[in-house]
Amino acid sequence: MPMVIGVALRKTKDKIYADVGYFDLKLNDKIILETEHGVEVGTVCEKEKVMQESKDPIGKVLREITEEDKKRLTENERKNLRAWNIVLQKVVKYKLDMKLICVQYIFDRSKLFVYYISGTRVDFRELVKELGRILRTRIQMVQIGVRDESKMVGGIGICGHVLCCQTFLKDFSSVTIDMAKEQDLLLNTAKLSGLCGRLMCCISYENDIYRAVKKELPEIGKTVLTPEGRAKITAIDCIRENVTVDFGDKSFKVFSIKQINESSRKGK
Repeated sequence: MPMVIGVALRKTKDKIYADVGYFDLKLNDKIILETEHGVEVGTVCEKEKVMQESKDPIGKVLREITEEDKKRLTENERKNLRAWNIVLQKVVKYKLDMKLICVQYIFDRSKLFVYYISGTRVDFRELVKELGRILRTRIQMVQIGVRDESKMVGGIGICGHVLCCQTFLKDFSSVTIDMAKEQDLLLNTAKLSGLCGRLMCCISYENDIYRAVKKELPEIGKTVLTPEGRAKITAIDCIRENVTVDFGDKSFKVFSIKQINESSRKGK
């Protein structure tokens, strides 16, 4: 049973496991490793652990990144730009229904990954054949979604911070409009959507907390006993755990759920 580490690869930050061998590696260390695609550069994203069993191929750490390796990566970036221009020209030439997002050589340049978005099935046979002849490397077309595009390209969210998917968010979870309703958010899709055009991932972060708190709060429209008498609930605040009530004469007051519960117990 090998000792492995989790490694994030390429701009998609795909995670694989790699046999760490005798290397003493820490999180965020840059390494050179051998994968099923060839020799690649990666970033340690998960600490060492014993791999019991894996259906996916396991890589092998070759070395920690060196100054020579860094020079090659700089050269790879230049070649990525040249490859981008060529791929884009050929996509236009063959009139393919796709949006080119990114092209990236692996470390040893034995393979070029071409990431794209498309709503339809695209025939790449002629494109791949010509690219292989011009660039003299293996070509792998990879279809991604719009959320993956934001993760690769990056940007600033409406919160003013770098996108979660580009920093700490490892996996995309399902985000639904019901979550927005649960949190009493204004149901304006434009304001609830991220740069990718999908509902913002952060909507899901606190949803479980809202659901749990709401179980402890009375529903809007319910008549409750307050320290100042009976009143109807007109609004609830999950964050502060309080409710706004109307005594029937448009005189609104705010009470904590603790005050409501205590009044209810005394009134029984």
